[in-house]
Amino acid sequence: MDKVSIIVSGLEYKVKKIVDLQNQTLIENQKLKQEIQNNKLIVETQKVIIKDLEEKLKVLKVAKTLESGKDTYQTKVKINELVREIDKCIALLNK
Repeated sequence: MDKVSIIVSGLEYKVKKIVDLQNQTLIENQKLKQEIQNNKLIVETQKVIIKDLEEKLKVLKVAKTLESGKDTYQTKVKINELVREIDKCIALLNK
């Protein structure tokens, strides 16, 4: 009888230990999911910033080309691209 109670006690201890490990794993999993969400938000924000900076770079290149007076053909092409982009935006807003 004594051996049975020792075995049962050992099993209870092991089950409690497994339950504790599962709880710790669940908590860690939730933390990691939250961290993933935060990282996704950061990535999206940075994508928007990059897109804005790329647009500013285009405008600066056009302005610099206009200032120098060189390569007017390229300047006209860039201006036409910007106008087409603006027209697309206006068309989307009108829908």
